[in-house]
Amino acid sequence: MKVLITGGAGFIGSHVAEELVALNYNVVIIDNLATSSTNYLPNGIRFYQMDIQDPSVESIFKNEKPDIVIHLAAQTSVINSMKDPYFDFQSNTAATVKILDYSSNVGVKQFLFASTAAVYGDSKKLPLQESDVLDPQSFYAVSKYAAEKYIQTYAKLHNFTSTILRFANVYGPRQNNSGEAGVVDIFVSTILSENDCVIYGGNQTRDFIYVKDVAVACRKAVEKNKSGIFNVSSNIELAIGDLNDTMMKKMLSRGKTVYKPYRTGELLRSVLSNEKTKKELGWLPLYTISKGLDETIAHSIQIKSKNIAVKN
Repeated sequence: MKVLITGGAGFIGSHVAEELVALNYNVVIIDNLATSSTNYLPNGIRFYQMDIQDPSVESIFKNEKPDIVIHLAAQTSVINSMKDPYFDFQSNTAATVKILDYSSNVGVKQFLFASTAAVYGDSKKLPLQESDVLDPQSFYAVSKYAAEKYIQTYAKLHNFTSTILRFANVYGPRQNNSGEAGVVDIFVSTILSENDCVIYGGNQTRDFIYVKDVAVACRKAVEKNKSGIFNVSSNIELAIGDLNDTMMKKMLSRGKTVYKPYRTGELLRSVLSNEKTKKELGWLPLYTISKGLDETIAHSIQIKSKNIAVKN
């Protein structure tokens, strides 16, 4: 089976590519490398450096004729979406429609989309389930929700499987801290730099899921080829302030924590039920937050050591 991954050189995409290549899938990647790198791409993939909004992407679809598309490329910052909602719409909604057009024209069998917990909004009913009423409160969340609806409609009209994975806050090695869910990487970088850690709010909660568990969820979704919406989460609620305390202890930090007011568009609480995903996709998160943080911290320290060695 040939799988085309948009954003496949990115934080999540590179892990998904590794997972699929290890199981002998034929993997093709499109990525503009704006916030990613080819450093972690496995051998045996075909790579195209191109923005998904470039009209030339259509020729890639025609030449490669993928069986499955995993659409990960996106603008992922809530803050940036509030500053420039039109750019967010172009990146996350309009570009998805283009990818759907190309996919439909070459007869793609499955379209897997990376959506977000942000589409649920700030609900008091927790944990959030896939059937719950949606209340997106940022332009980022709106753009992702709109893309979901386009995907479902295209799937009905063109008879392919639409699989929508709503990711909780993904963290782990290779994360770019400019993204919507980059708080773990921000904390690691701040602590390693021996700077004060700035937290906006602190009592807001998130559901943190390790990137390797996310990669397995994507692979399971491909194997099952099942239409539907599925939460990919730990089903564990953790406060941002508590996360920071845990990381400072693990990294033996002596720095200070500075608290500032909440930012516009931020959710106060978020935790996603993963029961449907476990039952229907046969997936189970294997990483605890402690184990995931240990691997993430170790990776960041290794990268910092290499950078210091290069400078010297």
